[in-house]
Amino acid sequence: MSATNKICLVEDDELLGETLCERFRIEGLPADWFKTGREALLALERRRYALAICDLRLPDMSGAAIFEALDAAKRPPFVFMTGFGSIDEAVGLLKAGAVDFVTKPFDLDQLMARVHGFCAAAPAGRDEPLLGISPSMRKIEALTDRLAESVESVLISGESGVGKEVIAALLHRKGGKHRTGEWVAVNCAGIPEALIEAELFGYVRGAFTGAARAHRGLIEQANGGTLFLDEIGDMPLGMQSRLLRVLQERKVTRIGAESATPVDFRLVCATHRDLPAMVRAGLFREDLYYRINVITVAAPPLRERREDIVWLADRMLAELGSSNTRPSCRLTLEAQQALFTHGWPGNVRELNHVLRRALALGAGPVLQAADLFPAAPGSAAQSPAGRVGGSLNEHMETAERAFVIAVLREHKGLVTEAATRLGISRKTLWEKMRRYGIDRQDHRAEV
Repeated sequence: MSATNKICLVEDDELLGETLCERFRIEGLPADWFKTGREALLALERRRYALAICDLRLPDMSGAAIFEALDAAKRPPFVFMTGFGSIDEAVGLLKAGAVDFVTKPFDLDQLMARVHGFCAAAPAGRDEPLLGISPSMRKIEALTDRLAESVESVLISGESGVGKEVIAALLHRKGGKHRTGEWVAVNCAGIPEALIEAELFGYVRGAFTGAARAHRGLIEQANGGTLFLDEIGDMPLGMQSRLLRVLQERKVTRIGAESATPVDFRLVCATHRDLPAMVRAGLFREDLYYRINVITVAAPPLRERREDIVWLADRMLAELGSSNTRPSCRLTLEAQQALFTHGWPGNVRELNHVLRRALALGAGPVLQAADLFPAAPGSAAQSPAGRVGGSLNEHMETAERAFVIAVLREHKGLVTEAATRLGISRKTLWEKMRRYGIDRQDHRAEV
């Protein structure tokens, strides 16, 4: 079973949960264990599981409520654990689409045999997304599939930190069977103007003082592969004209050389600047702009694709944990909500920095909201006595309610559009509206 087809265990009993997790580990079945229904529901809406094993009685909501809140088309097979007095309810859930139920106490070996059978029968589904689970990033990933065999230049636009280089690198990997050359990334804003010509075009021995040997430039190094020019808007005008000539002739001439060298590469550029405005201001060559802007990919900021935030955080934590040779941390429900409601002016780069800081300063395998966003001394979040009023859960629920109201107002009370914007199902949104006493007809009057 692949890492993306984990078991989702929902059980508030510490002893039973630990026993089941240990047995899953021995059986080679990866599992996520959630002790509350709200945590499990968030995970089930954002991740793909081969099987969900869920207690019917939970401290905050019932297992049936979790089952009913999920979209039937995306819901994994459910096995319910129940006491003798709830058998009728479990039978009703079987009729509604659950695959099985077991009554406590149950035989662990028999349960494991059922679990293995369900996991073996679980459909593989479509491939795990590479860029994100939001509709906008799904569209960009689908576009990279269509562009895999293309040789046309691609311009990726977007704010700093949105992941433009990640999209460019994915383009290169998907074209690997057609382009076996290297991936060469150049930060046009990071190379001093006096050195950029030598770095890009290379030079022959003796071309200038200090050129003791010949140097193959970055454009030549990209021959047969992909040349990624990050922050192309920061390239000096003189270099723009030389680059245009290379793109037109598909030849590069080293500094001091008498002849040109043929090159064949896929050009991908990225910028956070408004290139059309720069063209109008005479700061960027118009002919080069049209040469590099054959296909445009607009990467949206993280605040406009909030359903990707926790998805990205989970993957970043796994990568950071493996690179630091420490167990990967998980986020509490409150921490996930804090990530979801943050404004992210620095986009994905800021998210990565927040998680790195939390891992460095936090203790234990669980990250709390306070680990992610520690309150500064004297901030508005603190009371005059220096203590925060109310529990963290109360603060998170207040923030969630305010955000749901804001999205409903933005979409004029249309629940389907608001649910899409929030990255949750319509049923889940209705549950939240009922819990927080939100009437979509009155949402404009909310303060």
